[in-house]
Amino acid sequence: MDKPAEGQPTIKEKRRGVRFPVVVFVEAKWQGLGGQTAQETAQAMEVSALGGLLDMKTFPRVGSEVQLTNLLSKQTARARVVGARPPKDGGALRVAVELLTPSDTFWGLNFQLRKTSAELVRIEQEIKSGGIDPRILEEFRDSVDYVRKTAWAVQEWQERQLQKHDPQTVLPLITAERIRRATQLSLAIKTDLEAHQVTRETTGMRELCQAVEGLYPRVAGLFREV
Repeated sequence: MDKPAEGQPTIKEKRRGVRFPVVVFVEAKWQGLGGQTAQETAQAMEVSALGGLLDMKTFPRVGSEVQLTNLLSKQTARARVVGARPPKDGGALRVAVELLTPSDTFWGLNFQLRKTSAELVRIEQEIKSGGIDPRILEEFRDSVDYVRKTAWAVQEWQERQLQKHDPQTVLPLITAERIRRATQLSLAIKTDLEAHQVTRETTGMRELCQAVEGLYPRVAGLFREV
């Protein structure tokens, strides 16, 4: 297996595209200096559609081609080694690779969610400068925030599975976020009612009334039991 030569300066990669932090385990295969096939399980820490930064114990030489397999999806991709970063505090070497064919799917769902969340933030900034009614802007911002937090929960679930941690610990966070969102919406509807922007004829009000009537006794009962 190739290793960095002692005293040899680490080659710094020229980054193209924005990388996002993820945890993705991949199998890397490449030809060593002697022509033998080397293989290692690596952990991707920062990725983009163009490539990524892998934690590895060994260092394929710069310019060599690496066959990568996503261990979760089994999707494969060919990549080229473009540089490396020295390990910190005795950690693994970080090897920079560039995918020979850019891919939005190879790194898996976590990367796609990170990228989508960043795009939603960018759209929100554009809407702010577009003269949109503040109420609509606030609704969009709240929706984006909810999507972002839910996407984070999906990422956490997958990462904890990959790291052999209990993913069930994510579920209470989802419940807490659902309660926060319900409280927020309830206060917003109360404000609309007080401003006479909502009446009994408003679409969905009858269903909302039935849902509230069914929910209130159960919520109130929790506090009577204390």
